[in-house]
Amino acid sequence: MPIIDRDLGKVLYIDLTRKKYWVEDRLELFEKYLGGTGVATQLLKEELPRNADPLGPENVIIFTIGVFSAMYPVASKTVAMFKSPLTGNLGESHAGGRSAIAIRMAGYGAIVIRGASEIPVYLSIHNGKVEFKDASALWGVRSTYTVGRVLREREPWPGTRAIMRIGRAGENLVRFAAVVTETYRHFGRLGLGAVMGSKKLKAIVIGGKRKIPVPDARKYREVYNEIYDAAVKSPAMKKYHDLGTPVNVLVLNTIGALPTRNLTSNRFENAANISGEHLAETRLARRVACSHCPVACIHIAAIREEYPHEKYFYTTRYVSYDYEPTYALGSMLGVGDTDGLLRLIEEVEVQGLDAMSTGVALAWTTEAFIRGLIGKDETIVEPTWGDWKTYIQMVRYIVDQPNEFYKTLAMGTEAAARKYNGLDFALTYGGNEMPGYHAGPATHLGYLIGARHSHLDNAGYSYDQKKLKEKQYPTPEKVIDDLMAEEAWRQILSSLVICFFARGVYKPNVVAKALEPLGIKLSEDQLKQLGWEIYKEKYKLKFELGYTFERLRLPKRIYETLTPHGKIDPAFTERAINYFKKKILELLEEPKQEKQVEKGKDKNKK
Repeated sequence: MPIIDRDLGKVLYIDLTRKKYWVEDRLELFEKYLGGTGVATQLLKEELPRNADPLGPENVIIFTIGVFSAMYPVASKTVAMFKSPLTGNLGESHAGGRSAIAIRMAGYGAIVIRGASEIPVYLSIHNGKVEFKDASALWGVRSTYTVGRVLREREPWPGTRAIMRIGRAGENLVRFAAVVTETYRHFGRLGLGAVMGSKKLKAIVIGGKRKIPVPDARKYREVYNEIYDAAVKSPAMKKYHDLGTPVNVLVLNTIGALPTRNLTSNRFENAANISGEHLAETRLARRVACSHCPVACIHIAAIREEYPHEKYFYTTRYVSYDYEPTYALGSMLGVGDTDGLLRLIEEVEVQGLDAMSTGVALAWTTEAFIRGLIGKDETIVEPTWGDWKTYIQMVRYIVDQPNEFYKTLAMGTEAAARKYNGLDFALTYGGNEMPGYHAGPATHLGYLIGARHSHLDNAGYSYDQKKLKEKQYPTPEKVIDDLMAEEAWRQILSSLVICFFARGVYKPNVVAKALEPLGIKLSEDQLKQLGWEIYKEKYKLKFELGYTFERLRLPKRIYETLTPHGKIDPAFTERAINYFKKKILELLEEPKQEKQVEKGKDKNKK
């Protein structure tokens, strides 16, 4: 059935090279794919040259929202899709904050950004027009916080407004640079910040004010209330409201799944100091929610510092803390000092970096330094586990790139590991750095086979934790089948675009019921089938962008450190990977694909 809100089908096209913009009606894409990931995949297929340089003007950025955006609780994310400069393949990142609501209030369902500007610019999008504004004065500004404050003052127009901007990391093309939105949320993974930096696009300010038509208001209110009640009463949501995502620190540490010191250990002796409980009791300043989300899982800590020469005079700054930055810049680096962790997170925020990739890169560097593979000529400082002050300086070096080593490290952990002979202990998956879980075989297989190489692709980490209650671990084939099915369903959630924290609320029957008042009738089976179709489309695009099975490499380190399921058996993962290859080729229904993959291998070897 047709979508009543025809504005959702409007795609805003922006050409940074020519400083032009126009709108096209692509409602058919939203009617077929619901928005988000499904629509973004199709738009990227249309717009992106397959051999595009990720940091060249031919790369494109797609922002999309879904039919649930601004309509239902916790449907609070925006999808960004692009060619990743970190992996050279499909880049997809999701961010909360206000961006999804702002894009819909501006009257669009998607934004396509082409080309590159000759000078730094930012985009001001509201009242049906796009203004290309000079951002030269903002280029090189040290802090993303400052950039956000300046833009808030420059763009005071009414309505729901979002500000997405890059830091110096993006300007300097660090391959894992992030895009900061609303100060405390991010398009963090896979280097969107570097893509914006390559286009001289400093920021996007977007928003507006409008009403969204609902065909069946009474039914809509009933379903809305049902979803709202389920969200606020869910035990999982309550723990995220109370303690934030760092509630996972002690849980994972207890079961032996918390990556510590570059995964040389599965437990951290100072985990209590960086736990959600300790941070909430001693540093919590306030909670913040994404737009249209009742959970408020974003926890903001206060950093209180005494002025150097003024007794009893203090400055107070605020920084958000989530589980992934806490793991990556805490246990992964052996940092157990609470204030030290917060200052390190703050520096990563200031520079506009992805916290996970930064932490893993610094952990690899520390171990390489200890092993003698690199020395002070490369690192300039002497990295030591737990030394947060030195790590802050190294974060700045990654951004400033004062020598060849840091230029290489800015290209990602895998690039540095290959150059300096440290691949065995480089925790990367298809080029993307490791998330914060070491829960068992499915965890690492999930990172590896996910379309983004992300823990959020298929939740292998959650799968492993649930399997602790069972006497026998599943077969490799069963694990792969389950992970692929979960990833296929998540294509529906990320097309709508729902925060994955609410996946327990938005079951297939609830999604089908919630679509009806909006004029869309899809059965549970039809939704699941659509999820598989989007999953298939993403993998087709990955292969077209140069993805090969050759990159399916699991880090040697994961076999050396115990998990809650014991040591991972290489024979188990090898069998699982081979089965995955078979299943993907069957899904694509292209027998010739195997030959294309082999050709890709030969070409890479040459």
